[in-house]
Amino acid sequence: MSWPHPCCAAGGALVYVGSYVIKSYSNFDNFLQDKYTFISAGIIIPVGVVMFIIGTVGCYATLRESKVGLSFFLLVILAIFAAEVAALVYGIIYQRRIKGDLERSMSDVFLKYDGQNSDTHAVDYLQSQLQCCGVQTYLNWTTNPWYSSINNAVPVSCCKGNNTECTGKLDQLDLLNTRGCEGMLEQLLQDVMSYALLVILGFAIFKIFGTLSVCVITCKVRRGGYQSLDA
Repeated sequence: MSWPHPCCAAGGALVYVGSYVIKSYSNFDNFLQDKYTFISAGIIIPVGVVMFIIGTVGCYATLRESKVGLSFFLLVILAIFAAEVAALVYGIIYQRRIKGDLERSMSDVFLKYDGQNSDTHAVDYLQSQLQCCGVQTYLNWTTNPWYSSINNAVPVSCCKGNNTECTGKLDQLDLLNTRGCEGMLEQLLQDVMSYALLVILGFAIFKIFGTLSVCVITCKVRRGGYQSLDA
């Protein structure tokens, strides 16, 4: 089987990874001021679509022994390789900025918590999904205006599971999540980005071998002695 055949599957995989990154980060969009992560995802999704389409063209060019088709296919996969390298670089740069991004924005969002606005829904979603409470620790809520406004209690989204006995009072620590959200969200976003970077790196390496394969096929066609690589 010649190399262009798995190119379609690789394109589909890249589209999935890009969509996964966007979805994961969008869930916590309120806490991210900078949107650098969407640059990487915005690159690899169209790259994946192009790979899927060009993979089919490459298969056809290989079967037809077309010099023009193979040459065009070679140029395209080189362009795709360059785009993947760019996505990889942007991803690495953003991964290093995640912690600073969260430190700047999370405290501001938590301070806007009033039980009704969009920031409230974002904080409740974060705390319930990650099973955390407060920014660095649950004690951060004691300096928040919300805490004193409801008789010295933290939001019920800090409660463990769906415990109906939990009221948010600090005398019920056994019913509350006490770990802060900042470290947990940072780790989650780092893991998502690391997964995406590994996939992009894997396909970039795959593209190197694919380029060599197409070069070999093109040279054989130009010599008029094309033979299937499967032989």
